[in-house]
Amino acid sequence: MKRFTILALTAALSLPLSAQADEISDTLQAAIDAYNEGDITYALEELDYARQKLMALRAEAFQQFLPAAPDGWSRDVETEMQAGLAMMGGGLGASAEYRAPDGSQYYTITMMADNAMVVSMGGMIANAAAMGMKVERVGRQRVAINDGQAMALVNNRILVTVEGGDEALMMQAMESIDFEALSNFGN
Repeated sequence: MKRFTILALTAALSLPLSAQADEISDTLQAAIDAYNEGDITYALEELDYARQKLMALRAEAFQQFLPAAPDGWSRDVETEMQAGLAMMGGGLGASAEYRAPDGSQYYTITMMADNAMVVSMGGMIANAAAMGMKVERVGRQRVAINDGQAMALVNNRILVTVEGGDEALMMQAMESIDFEALSNFGN
């Protein structure tokens, strides 16, 4: 058991290092030291803290898939989405509101991964045409359009939703998303 724990922690320590990752490495080392000293409670606390920091890094990486604002538009990234998802079964989330220079048009792009809501929406999106929704394509990605909302399910684990604006604006927003890169997230 001790050997497995040390191997797992050593593997985690081999992750790319940044300023925050140094804190993670230090925390993982403190967990190893506490474990070797027999202080299991402190070792678990340090592992929980390191996991929290690693999850924050993963959430930041996921947020990078939100596209830049169109020329002249502004983008306001939601920073509290992760806290809300924790109460809905976990997973990752990223959301941003995009607004035209004169404020007359706007839309919101929301992305959720590995969340119970994604699973429940997956069946609906997969059967969108049978349910009377309009289905379009952005490259190889199917997009279901219904009631002022465009939805795409990426690799059966990432839900992308665009709301606001007319259908043409929502589809333009969908076209700005790098679905190929998004499909490889976490693989």
